[in-house]
Amino acid sequence: MINPYRYQGGETAFNLHLEKKTAKWLRYAVDFPTAHSNSYPEQNTALGQYYQPLGVSPVPLVILVHGMGDLSLTPLKLLARALADRGIASFILQLVLHSSRHPEVIHQRFPNLTSEEWLEANRTSVIELRQIADWAKTRAEINEKQLALLGISLGGFISAIAMGLDHRFGAGVLIVTGGNSAKIAHLSRLAGIRRGYQRTEAEYREMQRQYLDYLDEVVERGPENVSPLNQHYLTDPLTYAHFLKGRPVLMLNARWDEAVPRESTLDFWEASGRPEISWFPASHAGIWFWYPFIRSKITKFLDSAFCR
Repeated sequence: MINPYRYQGGETAFNLHLEKKTAKWLRYAVDFPTAHSNSYPEQNTALGQYYQPLGVSPVPLVILVHGMGDLSLTPLKLLARALADRGIASFILQLVLHSSRHPEVIHQRFPNLTSEEWLEANRTSVIELRQIADWAKTRAEINEKQLALLGISLGGFISAIAMGLDHRFGAGVLIVTGGNSAKIAHLSRLAGIRRGYQRTEAEYREMQRQYLDYLDEVVERGPENVSPLNQHYLTDPLTYAHFLKGRPVLMLNARWDEAVPRESTLDFWEASGRPEISWFPASHAGIWFWYPFIRSKITKFLDSAFCR
């Protein structure tokens, strides 16, 4: 059985500290112990912020997941406030890859991590999302049957994996996200992604053939019953895309994305059943210049997914 995302469920001590109160919502700083211990103590405590709407109950919960680095937390905070104003709770998770959780040895090399370190980071992140779903069940103000994930870039990759594995997440918003990591590395125009990538065209085609054969087996037998040739198959959103078919998913992508090639986005879109997708005339980070339109699309999608 191949599933690096297993964890011991049950109650986890979530510590909430009130940071701010407005007429419409409360904002708490949150920390909790991760259910998957890492080699570095700094990474064993998850951090986040919880926005709780006032005057309505029970409410849906959207877990917001940032991309690589820290900068994409800014639009997530804007979205969290906008959702709270509409009576939707939000939980912003600071991933194990956020600088606040970096040990010095990781900070010096980030993002140039080993494949084992990337697997551990994905494993910890997906498990923490599932722990938040466990916690939501204990909160009287949250409707545990109305949980969604919203991820940006790397956060979208992690959200897609979590949603594919855990049906408690009933809807997903994936922003500047795709699948097929070998194709991303081969075609990306971003130097940071291509650094260290050395494959001939023939080697790349053979890698693609092997991965597509693996995906066929996953669809037929399930990911837990197929042994991957490479462990990066286990951290690729495309591995889990088939399990999103027929479920509410919104994809928001950049037409001129230099990090996530259009081809990899379309691979994921096709494998996940061709969900709703929008293309913005923007680069990977420049998509946020379209924030008012993005916010509108997200709120309409969530209202529909939650039948509000």
